[in-house]
Amino acid sequence: MSLHEGTIAALKARTGKRGMSAYVEALIQRQLERDRLRELIEAAETEHGPVDQAAVEAKRALLRGAAADSDAA
Repeated sequence: MSLHEGTIAALKARTGKRGMSAYVEALIQRQLERDRLRELIEAAETEHGPVDQAAVEAKRALLRGAAADSDAA
């Protein structure tokens, strides 16, 4: 694996020399999870069609309302 010199310097500054491997491992695991999620979404959209954005916004509004109600209590 090769990285730009500036990337390595920023990584060392953030993690210290000994924390680099764990940091990179976590980044790779997160990206793999995101890739699998994207694949799952694509499979669902192939089977059921694209997501209805109006329905998504309606559900978000319900969740926000529920969160606001619980905050007020």
